[in-house]
Amino acid sequence: MSSGEQQIPPWLQEQVARLQQLQQNLQSILLQKQHLESEQLETERALEVLKKASDDETVYKSAGSILIKSTKASLISELEEKKELANTRLVVLAKQETRIKENLKEAETKIKEMLRPPPTAGQQKTDTPK
Repeated sequence: MSSGEQQIPPWLQEQVARLQQLQQNLQSILLQKQHLESEQLETERALEVLKKASDDETVYKSAGSILIKSTKASLISELEEKKELANTRLVVLAKQETRIKENLKEAETKIKEMLRPPPTAGQQKTDTPK
């Protein structure tokens, strides 16, 4: 490598840093989505079991490390609300994921353009890429 290849221009460093930040954001969103999907699946399973239970059965809900006696109707209501909230959050995360993926493509394209060799003599640009 020559010394010119080792020095990265500040504008390119900024774009690479932006790309890395977008990648980290995407990873975070994907982890959040995975967690929510798992939580949603668990909620759906709990709802299935609860709906199969007879109305006179004693049911409990978890509150931290203890169980509290509850009613089947209130637990179903709570679980359906939890499921709905998870669905809403998943929709929001999916939109964020899409937007970040679009931004990633733009950033990658911009970096590729910045790394493209300069045009031949007579067609040279004088300003730096934005």
